[in-house]
Amino acid sequence: MRQHRTMAGLLGALLLLAAGLSSTGATTAAAASRAPRPLGRIVPAPASVAPGGSPYTITSTTAIRVDAATGAEGRRIAGYLADVLRPSTGYALPVRADGSGGIRLRLSGDARLGEEGYRLESGRSAITVTAHRPAGLFHAVQTLRQLLPASVERRTRQPGPWQVAGGTITDTPRYAYRGAMLDVSRHFFTPAQVERYIDQLALYKVNRLHLHLSDDQGWRIAIDSWPRLATYGGRTQVGGGKGGYYTKADYRRIVRYAASRYLEVVPEIDTPGHTNAALASYASLNCDGVAPPLYTGTDVGFSSLCVPKEVTYAFLDDVVRELSALTPGRYIHIGGDEAHSTPHTDYVAFMDKAQAVVAKYGKTVMGWHQLTGARPVAGAVAQYWGTAGDEAEVVAAAKAGTRLVMSPANRAYLDMKYDATTKLGLDWAGLVDVDRSYAWDPSTFIKGLPSGSVLGVEAPLWSETLTTSADVEYMAFPRLPGIAEIGWSPASTHSWPDYRSRLAEQGPRLAALGVNFYRSPVVPWE
Repeated sequence: MRQHRTMAGLLGALLLLAAGLSSTGATTAAAASRAPRPLGRIVPAPASVAPGGSPYTITSTTAIRVDAATGAEGRRIAGYLADVLRPSTGYALPVRADGSGGIRLRLSGDARLGEEGYRLESGRSAITVTAHRPAGLFHAVQTLRQLLPASVERRTRQPGPWQVAGGTITDTPRYAYRGAMLDVSRHFFTPAQVERYIDQLALYKVNRLHLHLSDDQGWRIAIDSWPRLATYGGRTQVGGGKGGYYTKADYRRIVRYAASRYLEVVPEIDTPGHTNAALASYASLNCDGVAPPLYTGTDVGFSSLCVPKEVTYAFLDDVVRELSALTPGRYIHIGGDEAHSTPHTDYVAFMDKAQAVVAKYGKTVMGWHQLTGARPVAGAVAQYWGTAGDEAEVVAAAKAGTRLVMSPANRAYLDMKYDATTKLGLDWAGLVDVDRSYAWDPSTFIKGLPSGSVLGVEAPLWSETLTTSADVEYMAFPRLPGIAEIGWSPASTHSWPDYRSRLAEQGPRLAALGVNFYRSPVVPWE
């Protein structure tokens, strides 16, 4: 009996000890979850991080302060930051032009920060963000968001605390062009859906939105001088359905919204192939004068504008003129891929005339890398989508001065399946999980490229199998942040083990934002 009581006492002591250890562990875990995120644990990785000093805590007395020199753009960015922070913190966060402390946005004459770079300094009394241009302030705001707990992205009040670790981040992008393409032709996406995608791109410092506005399955932009392009050519999509198109007001809305997030819209009218929607809309664009039926399948390479006809260039001139007037950005993308039904001599002749039309309206021509098999004009930009990296004509064009945007399909195409079980997407370029999508260098992917020939990177998302924003998000995330990092961060920071852990920390943030992302098994999601 005595031994039984002794054993019972011992068991009780052990239970109390276990409870104490459990409580201590829970307390430690809770404390860790409240600790500020270390500087540099963001995507894309910053160029330079110098941690140190006390963290800054956002409280009910915090104000967002804008130097007078930042002007209206600075005040707008401050308002954007306040709109992000107010719902989750519950704080007023007034935007002011005076005083000290709080979160301060300022422009300086430090040209070393360039058009998009910034410096973020965090300490006990203030966070000071400095940039040379407003775009840098905006990118710094995206960094600040990621330095705060993921719950800051929620639209209802959260418990906090809202701390930013002490230290300094100095950050400038590796490449000037960091893009994402959305195919709105195979399936149509509304202006609101495009704006949702823009917001997601902005978080990762993407600065170009390439809109694939025409293809065999649909023409998506109103052209006043050729109205049937949109009203007839835009009335369907892959698999049937009503399709749709952007009025000029819709397109201007998208352009304005993108500009408010410091993204430049790059519109694409794919020519001379991928043109069945246009050919179906106007019989005169066909060599035989007979309009084909609208197309809802997914084959490629069967359509072509009629290169010898003068009406072809009247059509192209009108389209480029109206699209250029709507587009403040510098680029017009004329496509040029998979023109299998256009004889090579016709292709070269067409591209000569198409490039001249783009130049006539003051824009820089972009085209898929097949443009390098023709005669790229001075200043032309070719978008590489190959998989082998051994295309001699691309290297020759680069040596002659053509700049390249890198989008290798077996790395950067966001519509490739993650694995054999992925229900959405295609697999012609292979299966591309997150690690494979991250494991490449734009400057060395094509063998023999001269130094400085890469303008940047782009992550295209083709929509043959995508019909909703949830579909778009599932295929884009989490691969798009990796392409964004390849474009922004110094090559020396690219490390899959480090990126993998930083990407895992993005999971709660994407969830808080309501992004339907793929939880890849190669990432240890938080």
